[in-house]
Amino acid sequence: MGLFDIIIGNLPEVKGTKQRIPFKEKLKWTLLILVLFYILGHIPLFGLANNALANFEFLSIILGASFGSIISLGIGPIVTASIVLQLLSGTGIMSLDLSTSEGKKRFQGLQKLLSIFFIIFEAIIYVAMGGLSTGGYYDPVTGGFLVLFAAGALPLAKSQIFTLQALLIIQLILGGLLIMFMDEVVSKWGFGSGLSLFIVAGVAQQIMIRLFNFIPTPGSEIASGAIPAIFQSLSIGDVTTVGLMLAGIISTVVVFALSVYGQAMKVEIPLSFGKVRGYGMRWPLNFFYTSNIPVILVAALLANIQLFARLFENIGYPILGTFAGQNPASGIVLWTSHQNLAAALIQQGSLTLLQIGQAVTYVSLMVIGSMVFSVFWMQTAGMDPKSQAKQILSSGLQMQGFRRDERVLEKILGRYIWPLTIIGGGSVGLLASIADLSGALSSGTGLLLSVMIIYKLYEEIAKQHMMDMHPAMRKFME
Repeated sequence: MGLFDIIIGNLPEVKGTKQRIPFKEKLKWTLLILVLFYILGHIPLFGLANNALANFEFLSIILGASFGSIISLGIGPIVTASIVLQLLSGTGIMSLDLSTSEGKKRFQGLQKLLSIFFIIFEAIIYVAMGGLSTGGYYDPVTGGFLVLFAAGALPLAKSQIFTLQALLIIQLILGGLLIMFMDEVVSKWGFGSGLSLFIVAGVAQQIMIRLFNFIPTPGSEIASGAIPAIFQSLSIGDVTTVGLMLAGIISTVVVFALSVYGQAMKVEIPLSFGKVRGYGMRWPLNFFYTSNIPVILVAALLANIQLFARLFENIGYPILGTFAGQNPASGIVLWTSHQNLAAALIQQGSLTLLQIGQAVTYVSLMVIGSMVFSVFWMQTAGMDPKSQAKQILSSGLQMQGFRRDERVLEKILGRYIWPLTIIGGGSVGLLASIADLSGALSSGTGLLLSVMIIYKLYEEIAKQHMMDMHPAMRKFME
């Protein structure tokens, strides 16, 4: 264990500060990382031919990635490392005392070590899935960026293919490490966390493109953006396209509204100051008690199933199922994916039994998975009744009408925290899965996460930095 602690202690990290960081300083670092994220998302992988990663474009929002760029891994390795730690800690295989500073430091070090491992591991897998075109040929027309072969598709020797694959892996690892350290910068010097910021950035970009993009899709004269497509379709009497675009917009608005409403719901427990009579406060417990963490973990888990299914199919062992182009065709991967039921209903007029069964399975996985991860997160993130009772008592507060006893307060808090953890986690999973099935303008999971992240960020800024703001900004926040 001594060697393990030495390794963790020598891992590179972004230094934080114990001093209070002003609003302008946090805003500066947050915007800087956001701009850097967008820039990295437009830096293509040097040596990439056929972009096999494009087959997983639907996962890019959840993973905070830009496939085909240097940040193709996104937040996937970091979230995967968190899932592994949650499972090990929740099942009791690994025991860490997170109530002590030493235990928290060891947990964070272990998470970073696992993140680095998964960055290297997933980089190798991504390239193994077909980072280069098959047959040892490099095709610049399909997205290659190697200037040496720009004159045409030329055959490559095995040594050259191996060199290009190694080069791709190194670039992916470098991008994954950049994302990891950018997340640390935001967590220690900015607002919220980098993981949340990258998800919001990707969702915002996708919504803007799908709303206002006037460029038509290949083989069509109708714009790909919803708003210009509606006007063009009305002018030629294409009612089906109008219905599809309206369904996406309505679904997006409904998810936004329900997410904000759910975020505003909370249970307030009346507390009083033990040494000061007549003064008290209300301790809020949100309906979405564990916030967006459970659905991020479930979505990342399903994303990994998709990735491994493609890998196993490419090497000739489709044990998780097969794909037809970019769409799952059979096996486990089919039942853990989702379809746009709103589009199918508008175009076909009815739904098949396969589509209904697939939807029910997907919703069940999202709901049950969110409940399970919600419980794990509550127990490992210091949000359980015992930790909350300690925090309340250490603040000089106590439950009104009860004696000052941690066990009594823990029992009372448990009546609220456990139901909120399970029901709130399940509700988040249900809302995300319904958004996915109804064809929202962005990934339903990503859309839900963005609303919750923005709402939580708003509450954090309003609580901590209201007095630091410019008067005009303060008035807007109020």
